[in-house]
Amino acid sequence: MRKARAAVAALFLTNGAVFFNIVPRFPQIKADLGVSNVVFGTALAAMPVGALLAGLLAGAAIRWLGSAKVASFGIVLLTAATLAIPFAPHWLVFAAAMFLIGALDSIVDVAQNAHGLRVQRLYGRSILNSLHGVWSIGAVLGGLMGSAAAGLKLPLSVHLTISAVLFSAVALIAFRYLLPGPEDAERSETPASSPGARFTGTAIRMLAALGVLAAAGALVEDAGSSWGALFFTEDLRTGAATAGLAVVALQTAMTVGRLLGDRVVDRFGQRTVVRAGGAVAAVGMGLALAFPSVPSALAGFALAGLGVATLVPAAMHTADELPGLPPGTGLTIVSWLLRGGFLLSPPLVGYVADLSSLRVGLLSVVAAGLITLTLGRVLVNRPTTTTPQPYAESTLQPH
Repeated sequence: MRKARAAVAALFLTNGAVFFNIVPRFPQIKADLGVSNVVFGTALAAMPVGALLAGLLAGAAIRWLGSAKVASFGIVLLTAATLAIPFAPHWLVFAAAMFLIGALDSIVDVAQNAHGLRVQRLYGRSILNSLHGVWSIGAVLGGLMGSAAAGLKLPLSVHLTISAVLFSAVALIAFRYLLPGPEDAERSETPASSPGARFTGTAIRMLAALGVLAAAGALVEDAGSSWGALFFTEDLRTGAATAGLAVVALQTAMTVGRLLGDRVVDRFGQRTVVRAGGAVAAVGMGLALAFPSVPSALAGFALAGLGVATLVPAAMHTADELPGLPPGTGLTIVSWLLRGGFLLSPPLVGYVADLSSLRVGLLSVVAAGLITLTLGRVLVNRPTTTTPQPYAESTLQPH
């Protein structure tokens, strides 16, 4: 069981590292293509489009191949797709590569979360928050790796080949220690045997609520990455170095919240923790916007990140436990809606900011916190437990 947890954690780490390993090379890629900011931005937008179009296929892929194979071999395909970037002769080819990367990433994301939830059922306590924290650590490591390669002026083809070999090797080694058997092997009651198991109106309403919750988490996270620095430079009149601390404050607090979140969730229940976190995010950002200064804004972004740290894992867990749905279906739909939140959040905040000010636009973070506080009542409060832990220990062998 511990080997399976370590293996799925390795997949989360690797998945976080793959894309952020490329991000520091974007200036060179843009220069090599010889395109404007608008064209380059359009090419980058192909990634979330690919994720949205392919994301709903994840459930079918998991039912066909299993979450272990989809997550592990999906990462291998994902790293292979990045190798097309250095050889893109035109921005449309680069856009096609980003589209494919987004499509593969969305399927891998669902599969690794599905497998993480399988392991969580064996533990009988929350571990998904820490797995998401490991993903954040992977993103930082990937960014550092890409920055080092850029600083050393390593050719992009060499850099991405090294990363592809490294991350593929990690994924393939991890695969050998993931859980064997069907996706429902750890459930005490499979969806097919659940009372009244069918795609009901209740399930649809629950998925809608969970999707809104996930999108609220996406909005808060995007506020730091897309608008934090602009708020500091335009409204607080800070320099670029200070402005960059907004996203650092949010992401650091979110990572810490996820790494420590499992213990808090186990003690108080994820419904309680998520709803309290929504209140923390709303109050923290609300006070920062009401009394704007550099210290209050940094505290506001940090509290927003801390407040929603356990939100997305909780929404995914609840979606995966909905009765009457085939394995992976609820998780796939909520993950897809989450990505929709990341896609729609920047233009929504930008539209409000253009009508009024960015300070007003960031009230969307307060709104997201209040939505979380209100809709958080639909969440499952405790991790689903399972009885066959001795069986898991005895049968968990490399594939």
